Amino acid sequence: MTVISGVGPVLDELRRTGVDVDVTSRRLAEYSYDASNYRVPPVAVVFPRSTADVCAVVKSCVKGNIPIVSRGGGTSMAGNAIGEGVILDFSRHMNTVLSIDVESKSAVVEPGIVLSELAETVSGASGGVLTYAPDPSSKSRATVGGAIGNDACGNHSVRYGRTADHTIALDIVTVDGVVLRATRSGVTALDPHDAVAVAAAARITSELRTLVSDNLADFRLELGRIPRQVSGFHLSTLLPENGFDVARALVGSEGTCAIVVAATVALVPVPPAALLLSLGYADVVEAAEDVMTILEFSPAAVEGIDEKIVETMQHRRGADSVQGLPSGNAWLYVDLDGENLAEVEDKAGRLLERLRELGRLKDGRIVADLAERKSLWRVREDGAGLSARLAGGGESWPGWEDSAVAPENLAAYLADFRDLLAAHSLTGVMYGHFGAGCMHVRITFDQRSDVGRAVMATFLREAAELVVRHGGSLSGEHGDGRARSELLPIMYSTSMLDAFARFKRIWDPAGVLNPGSIVDPMPMMNDLALQGVPNREWKTTFELHQIGTKPDLDPFVHATQACVGVGRCRSTSGGVMCPSYRASGDEKDSTRGRARVLQNMVRSSATVAAGWASKDVKESLDLCLSCKACSTDCPVGVDMATYKSEFLDHHYAGKLRPMAHYSLGWLPRWLKVTSILAPVLNRAMSPRTGVIAARIGGLTTKRPLPRFASRRELRTQTAGSVPGGDVVLLIDSFTKGFRPDIVGAAVRVLVEGNRTAECRTDVCCGLTWISTGQLATAKKQLSRTVAALDDGTDRPIVVTEPSCAATLRKDMPELVGTEAARRVAARVQSFAGAVIELAAAGWSPSADVPEAVTVQTHCHEYAVFGEATQRKALAAVGIGGVDEATGCCGVAGNFGFEPDHYDMSMKVAEQALAPAVRRADPTRPILTDGFSCHMQVRQLTGNQSASASMHLAQLLDPAPSTRSTQTPRKGHQL
Repeated sequence: MTVISGVGPVLDELRRTGVDVDVTSRRLAEYSYDASNYRVPPVAVVFPRSTADVCAVVKSCVKGNIPIVSRGGGTSMAGNAIGEGVILDFSRHMNTVLSIDVESKSAVVEPGIVLSELAETVSGASGGVLTYAPDPSSKSRATVGGAIGNDACGNHSVRYGRTADHTIALDIVTVDGVVLRATRSGVTALDPHDAVAVAAAARITSELRTLVSDNLADFRLELGRIPRQVSGFHLSTLLPENGFDVARALVGSEGTCAIVVAATVALVPVPPAALLLSLGYADVVEAAEDVMTILEFSPAAVEGIDEKIVETMQHRRGADSVQGLPSGNAWLYVDLDGENLAEVEDKAGRLLERLRELGRLKDGRIVADLAERKSLWRVREDGAGLSARLAGGGESWPGWEDSAVAPENLAAYLADFRDLLAAHSLTGVMYGHFGAGCMHVRITFDQRSDVGRAVMATFLREAAELVVRHGGSLSGEHGDGRARSELLPIMYSTSMLDAFARFKRIWDPAGVLNPGSIVDPMPMMNDLALQGVPNREWKTTFELHQIGTKPDLDPFVHATQACVGVGRCRSTSGGVMCPSYRASGDEKDSTRGRARVLQNMVRSSATVAAGWASKDVKESLDLCLSCKACSTDCPVGVDMATYKSEFLDHHYAGKLRPMAHYSLGWLPRWLKVTSILAPVLNRAMSPRTGVIAARIGGLTTKRPLPRFASRRELRTQTAGSVPGGDVVLLIDSFTKGFRPDIVGAAVRVLVEGNRTAECRTDVCCGLTWISTGQLATAKKQLSRTVAALDDGTDRPIVVTEPSCAATLRKDMPELVGTEAARRVAARVQSFAGAVIELAAAGWSPSADVPEAVTVQTHCHEYAVFGEATQRKALAAVGIGGVDEATGCCGVAGNFGFEPDHYDMSMKVAEQALAPAVRRADPTRPILTDGFSCHMQVRQLTGNQSASASMHLAQLLDPAPSTRSTQTPRKGHQL
């Protein structure tokens, strides 16, 4: 790795200009990775706010000979978004849609705008008539700048082509520090009065024209041969017959020639009608054989996946996470569209008939149900992450994940490619854009050993030779980067490589823009992230063995390495992950950012003890709400809540902890005392004494404390308990201490469903100790709980508090680690899960249930029992109108009660819960099975009583006279 000198004065100069520069070790760890196989620490990360900031950075870095790497969502799989110099992250501030012209079907955007957000903004501005077409699977976090850098395509590229096809003009900063505009017909100074910029544009224009005239034959013969020929520079766009299109020549240049600060992009009409066909085949080669026939029907998309991805999705998120697939071992999704639905349905019918006649199709169906369509597209879009850690064991990696051939050559290429994999004893997980001939294949490379790396290097060269024999390209949309640039001589002639080098020098004579990509490549086997990680034991209390963890690999190290950088945690919509990132927009607060800092800890710490003492990791984990959403929303299943708990346990070993760890972490113990003193405490708890108590306990004074429940109240509510009943109703500490009315309601619902309930108030899940990283105590608590509940029966254990149910189901077997713990965990269900079972057995509530409700699904229930659990329960009892606040409430146990986290807690609430509360009719029930969610509703509405929201058991309570009623809510307060 190159040592860059003279950095300090350059960074000092930038700070004096007001540019946002970060050189902390934590920040550099976050930006040492993208979604590729590589790790390259930068010297600084800059978050520009304007073109002027970018110009200042360029001028200073060029003067100091410091490399500059542009970065958007950081989802590059080829290593295009990392480098040794200064990283320019445009996603933080330069992320705005500047203008939309519906009439001309164009928009002007900053490079940091996320692709899906651009499409949504365009749809809103055009009344749903227009959209931005490029839609790679990473569109929920990938940016326009990144798409321009790689020439990204997406799922609908069969219809809409590549990003280059939608690029009208680019505003760029050159190494001279001037701003130019590259268009479809040349390059000019953005400001015609800027003499330096005018001169730079004239020089570049002259040298580009000379380059073209010197290479007319090569450009015509070697470039633009197939739809997805993305490798190298797109110099054929400069040919006279293509209008000297400089804008498109820069698309796909991977930030090696200029820095994009704005783009004018073309918009396309949204088809009036569309539907999805799902087609099942015996294998991917059989599927590829039918592609040319499918293309005759003018589809908008022809996407494919193999069985390994489907198996992993179902393993991680449950069998019902994949709906709508016909029988088969490989599948194609075919999007058909047209002017009206009848026309599209007729086309779909004719296509199915034709494919059946050909004899390769095993099964096919029209996917009419919107939920099934969403489910299928999610499997495809999460392909890169799902394939990283497979349900059957083993890991797969990029490196040869983006090759492309002409669609008519795809089947033959895949057949030969499978033989090549077998020859090297490798497995490839296949998915991608079958209709465009572009395959995304993640391969089971062993990058940790010398032998494995040697196999990988040999395979990559042979794979490059194979794709070239089939007339293809090393890259079809991800770019060459560090992964493939070294292989370009296999694909291109010496004269073409010389032309690429000249093109780079015309723009960047100093060679400071993303050096090592395309021209003068870095060796593809250098800087591998998995190479050189010390083989040390990181003892943990949690059982962290992942599927495929090898005996010689430490489980904690393997767990931290699960993050492969695809960045789904940076999405701002869909799912729950990651609430802290959605609130701050800072990579530091994403699951990926935290995972990268943990990876740096296990790699770079001088000792294991020094690692557990890391201030960087503590800072990185500080705003993690431990919501567990990443354990299910992350395609790889990164469980940051568990890693945080483990880290805190070691970090504070033998040290004084924050006061909240004692007040809230030991809450079950304190509640035993408060249940005795509840009448006295509640009378004494005035606003002033509440503030004093909060300060003593290390809690925020902005959130009123709840009323404590007495032992007498709990005894009253458990009066219906039947020893040895059909169901064990486990009463958690939160319900015992603050919401005992739920117990009576739950018992009555179970009885009405013909289930007797044995109420257990003598066991604890240890959640508060787990979330504060006090694992020895948590393990003791859970061991006692296992002993008490492992009674030799298979009685369901129904837990009223979803976070405690999730702890017993997931954390208990990982902490206790016995067969008994696993037996007990398998019996645990949330109350909503119990309602689903009761309804399936024929029960229907006698309570007068409302037609519509607002529901906040607890994050832990979402993650452990399935995202649809609450919706299914409500549907089962006949409630059709469900406004679900899909997102973390923001309180998340102790998090929202801690002074330093209160503001973040309320920002997180604004992602879903607060808007749902504001739009809810005052008479509509708000359901919050989780106590944390209930407390946030109290805060949001200003109604500090128990009636602010209801538990599902209270809603279904067959005894209205004993049920708490809900009073009209006050206005939203912050």
